[in-house]
Amino acid sequence: MKKDIHPDYHPTVFQDMTTGKRFITRSTVKSDKTEEIDGVEHVVVSMGITSDSHPFFTGKAQFVDTEGRIDKFQKRFGTTRRATKPKLTPKVAEAAPAASEEA
Repeated sequence: MKKDIHPDYHPTVFQDMTTGKRFITRSTVKSDKTEEIDGVEHVVVSMGITSDSHPFFTGKAQFVDTEGRIDKFQKRFGTTRRATKPKLTPKVAEAAPAASEEA
């Protein structure tokens, strides 16, 4: 192997944030978190989903959100009216040029 062309390959711990299970392996991934395990310093990477928590591997179906995005928004922020264009008063309407006159 040529020197100085390959990325740093170091001991790594991938931790599932949902279940807390840890997978010790080696990787080129970088992280600021480190932890010493059995006298060896490992880089710690937190993962949202791993094979320990993914429904395909566990065989358990997770809650599927059936509510629409609009319904969620309205529940969270309430039903508000959309902003409408202000109506022109007769004085302003006379001052504003008509679209048909310009053509």
